Amino acid sequence: MKVLIFNGAMERKSQSTPALLSNYLSEQLNEMGIETNIFNLADAGIPLFDTAMTEIPHSVEIMNQQFLEADVHLWLAPLYHGSIPGAMKNCLDWLEVSSKAPQPYLTNKNIGMICWADGIQAMQGINTMDAIAKALRAWPVPFSAPLVRSTLFESENPTEITAANKEKLNLLVNLATSRKVEVRESLVPVV
Repeated sequence: MKVLIFNGAMERKSQSTPALLSNYLSEQLNEMGIETNIFNLADAGIPLFDTAMTEIPHSVEIMNQQFLEADVHLWLAPLYHGSIPGAMKNCLDWLEVSSKAPQPYLTNKNIGMICWADGIQAMQGINTMDAIAKALRAWPVPFSAPLVRSTLFESENPTEITAANKEKLNLLVNLATSRKVEVRESLVPVV
């Protein structure tokens, strides 16, 4: 099994919230013997989605390959003005280049969702990601992790995720990686 951790934030600092969350998730998955790949949007060089382009940018080809090869995705996003970052949505729009593949978009992939906000509105980002995942023919995990930024880390150690938030993240990882492929594949019509 391969898990893609999609860091949809544009932060590059090693001690940033998305980096700390991505690394924690990767460590948990590796301990379970699961192969992981962290896709950092800030470093990917994904251009603006343009349907008029006649040649697919190399960065988009790499992104599509990584997204399609993964069995499970964990999407991480900060809440920006009531939604996920526009750059993250733009990246997901580029999955359109897979539309003619035998398994287009993210067909039958489990998607776990994590969003954090300074207030209590992180669920708005989860709802946005849920709608996008469904449009891409994926299976959103029925548990998500909307996180309040001010309670995400230990006050004495601002790089240590609190026990309560680790519990949420661990549950999400366990649910996302426990697939029932034979049932799901029988429910999805082949186009």
